Amino acid sequence: MSPLDTLALAVYSITILLGLPANILVLYVFYRRARACLTPNLIYMINLCLSDLAFILILPLKILEVAMPEWSPPSFLCPFYNLAHFGTLYASACFLTAVSVGRYLGAAFPIRYQLCKKPLYSCLVCVAIWMLVSCHGLLLLILETSLGANASLFTGNGSACYQEFSPEQLALLAPVRLELSVTLFFLPLGITAFCYAGCIHVLMKSRLHEQKKRRAVRLATATLSVFVLCFGPYNLSHVVGYARSEDVWWRRVALLPGACNAFLDPLIFYFLSSGTEHGLAGMWQSLGQRCSSFQQKMTFGHRVAGKKQHEKEPAPQRSTGPGVGSSK
Repeated sequence: MSPLDTLALAVYSITILLGLPANILVLYVFYRRARACLTPNLIYMINLCLSDLAFILILPLKILEVAMPEWSPPSFLCPFYNLAHFGTLYASACFLTAVSVGRYLGAAFPIRYQLCKKPLYSCLVCVAIWMLVSCHGLLLLILETSLGANASLFTGNGSACYQEFSPEQLALLAPVRLELSVTLFFLPLGITAFCYAGCIHVLMKSRLHEQKKRRAVRLATATLSVFVLCFGPYNLSHVVGYARSEDVWWRRVALLPGACNAFLDPLIFYFLSSGTEHGLAGMWQSLGQRCSSFQQKMTFGHRVAGKKQHEKEPAPQRSTGPGVGSSK
């Protein structure tokens, strides 16, 4: 096994071990918050969490592909596997962008945004994002069927799924990759950077407490860092590959930071919380209070049951001596 395969196995395993419980926890937080008040940003973050969970659930196939080089997914499964694997990555980037737009509109145009802020509109935006990502995946499926069995776009030259392409395949694939990067990464990145820069500019001019201003800066830095560090290298490989008309060798390495996004997003969820009572700390505090309340109820129940059992038992009769109550 090559060092790159070892690194890939380590990254994918860490992503599953950290990302699965973290996303389940924040999904529980969102469920509690949605029961109280359903907001547009909450809808975007729920979809972001579901996208990360879907990415994590298909990672075992990627681990199996790396750990067993002689094995490759069946030809009919390969397109759908790549559609889910890469589609969830781009969907996460788009949902992070939607969150940034909502926060910017709320900060720059609070009154107008409050009048137009309806959960239905956010649901429609989420549907549009999923459709946009799905349409790009369907485009690849159409290319697969149009190329024929001898020029499989997804199975490459018979080795790993979606790797090792011939020059003819790359001539068709490189423009598609470039369009994916521009539409689903570089454009969302520009929108996200503009929105958070606008948020910081508006908040710095406001009379908010300094602590909230620092929190806004941390939020913008964390979100943009995830964008650049996680999604940037992989999409940059598409640009370089298109410019050179070749499949760059470091593309597999550039794909690994994208997997880390699945467990880094919950950290951003914490910063997006409006307060600690709505974040992970509040969730742990709530769970602790529920456990303590459950223990108190169990203890009280045992006491009541013991008291009732004691009342049901017959009282012992007092025995009297021979001289008591009698006269000689």
